[in-house]
Order: sequence, then structure tokens, then C-alpha cells
Amino acid sequence: MPSSRLIDPGELRAACEAVVPWLDGEMPRPARPELAKAVRLTLKTLAAVAPGRSVEVRVPPFAAVQCAEGPRHTRGTPPNVVETDPRTWLELALGRLKWTDAVEEGRIAASGTRADISTWLPIVRA
Repeated sequence: MPSSRLIDPGELRAACEAVVPWLDGEMPRPARPELAKAVRLTLKTLAAVAPGRSVEVRVPPFAAVQCAEGPRHTRGTPPNVVETDPRTWLELALGRLKWTDAVEEGRIAASGTRADISTWLPIVRA
């Protein structure tokens, strides 16, 4: 992913809209490049709206970003980690799933005192 913090809003919206039918259960899982683009752009947007390095958000196999102000880590496993699958991440990022529901349902692995990123969700409403 480019290091630039600038995200084209039109590109972000288009990438998100491409996965909405899948999230709605109307279409099968999108092709890997479409899914990867939606995940990467929403994560990149999260890093832009919540700058910092105290929380690492991972959505394997597509991307991971660091965000949120606070103490940063420099080596090893960071103390504040959020990890989830692409579908759950996109549901959160698009406002189709609440953070508390995802945590309660075990769809997110969140560790550390700063791992609650709900303040910055949703990223886009689609």
C-alpha cells in the first residue's frame, strides 16, 4: 500500500459499493482483488482518520495498519491488536455491524487497553 495518507473518496466509495451485494447476501464472495481493495482502502482510511501507532488492526490476508494516538511499539507483538476476517471488517467499516456486537459474537480478537476502535467506525456508510 502506498504510504500516502490521501485517499480518493470516489475510489473508496466505489470499492466499498462493489462488496455491498456480498455483504447483503445477494451475491457470492467478490473476486480477491475487489475484496482486497475494499479492505485495504478502508484500513488506509482508518489510519488517516485515527493517526498514530498504538493499535495495530489486522485483516488477514489483505492488510494491517497502525492507528490511534498513544504509546507506540517498536518490536514484537504490539500491546494493542485488533484482528478480524475481511467480511467482519467490512461490515464494521461500512456501518453494518456494531463494534460491541462483533466483540460479543467473537468475530473480533481485540487485546490491549486501547484496542477499542469503535470511535472511528464506521469508515464509510454504504
